[in-house]
Amino acid sequence: MDKISFFNHVYDLAPLIAEHKLDPLAVPIVEALGTDITHWFDPETKDPQTYISPFTNMREVFCPQGRYIHVPPETPEPGFDTCVNIPWWRDQKYCIGKLSEKTIKINMVNLLSKQKVLMEVPCEETMEEIEDRYLDLHNFHVKSYTWKRLGKPLDMQKTLEGNGIKNETEEFLNLGLDPDDHIITLHLYFNDDLTEA
Repeated sequence: MDKISFFNHVYDLAPLIAEHKLDPLAVPIVEALGTDITHWFDPETKDPQTYISPFTNMREVFCPQGRYIHVPPETPEPGFDTCVNIPWWRDQKYCIGKLSEKTIKINMVNLLSKQKVLMEVPCEETMEEIEDRYLDLHNFHVKSYTWKRLGKPLDMQKTLEGNGIKNETEEFLNLGLDPDDHIITLHLYFNDDLTEA
């Protein structure tokens, strides 16, 4: 897993790690993969936390797991690249999405092919985002379908909750019921065309 999170966003750092695979500065990042590293950064500036170094009496980057990629050394060091335009923690090319507070399992049933797919999706995703994920994984022609719940078409610009579909996982757990026995089902109705994504 080459993912890491901070400030409620998830970052895929596989390309960064591959680019710096022999660099010892990659080690703290590799060791932190799969965790949240928000505590590495200042909540206001979104840059790494700093402190006054007792050795240099200057403001330095605080690195709790050791100095990492794009963090300057405390003293001049040969080979350190000072020409980095955007440090990795500010580079949006690594950001792959928001960190979800809750997820919900849903069954999608294609009424044309009878294919049934179980997906776990973030509660914050819109139906359109869920559709895109389904398109990537299961059906290239999913845009040719109307999505419905209990016969009512869903608004693809809204979330599940925005479409009146509540996440009742906590409620089932409080009642001592297994939420996996009560998974919501959405039906996909074919519109009789082959619209491509």
